[in-house]
Amino acid sequence: MNKTFADEVIDFNKNLTYSNELPEGFEVLNPYLNNPETMMVMQKFYHKYYNDSNKRKFMIGINPSRHGAGVTGVPFTDTKRLDSVCGIQMKSVHTHEVSSVFMYDMIAEYGGADLFYKDVYINSPFPLAIVRKTKNGWLNANYYDDKKLFAVVKNFMIDSLEKHISLGLDTSEVFILGKKNADFISILNKEAKLFDKMTVLEHPRYIQQYKSKEKQLYIDKYILALKK
Repeated sequence: MNKTFADEVIDFNKNLTYSNELPEGFEVLNPYLNNPETMMVMQKFYHKYYNDSNKRKFMIGINPSRHGAGVTGVPFTDTKRLDSVCGIQMKSVHTHEVSSVFMYDMIAEYGGADLFYKDVYINSPFPLAIVRKTKNGWLNANYYDDKKLFAVVKNFMIDSLEKHISLGLDTSEVFILGKKNADFISILNKEAKLFDKMTVLEHPRYIQQYKSKEKQLYIDKYILALKK
């Protein structure tokens, strides 16, 4: 029996491990190992929206946040929207994630979660959460925050993107969230020749935090880019 898109994503997530050395002060968190409910919730989500073999557009974030996919295992989805929009409840933990608010407002205008996820697959070049030690404890970090960090995770990221592409993603155009993210993905793209065209969209967190008055403009920009 042929595996569905959902089966392939679930297999990818189940086998996710990062074992390379990291620069001092950084750690990688694997949500699937840290909370057994994350594994269950993630599987429910993909079986609900991706149980087919459709070719999808690829939207690329940075790396999961501790309050979004770092908990739910689903990119740009906190437990609030996982429950209220996707109808999947997470009992062990409750999170609110800023990027998730924008993403699901945009998804609603796109035509709803069923339609959006039928067309689009979202993940990150570094699919695990990264945290950095500070005086105030551990905080979210991006893979590009530190030159040494990017250097050590680069090959893992290329490998990860290639695995995502092999699920059945359209590589003629990729949608990258965040301008700085796009700068680094273009380095990977030059090396590994993954995508024909890169379309850059402002990151949901940036929009929610700094451009919330113009939010509608950004929602329209996303939808225009994805539906053209």
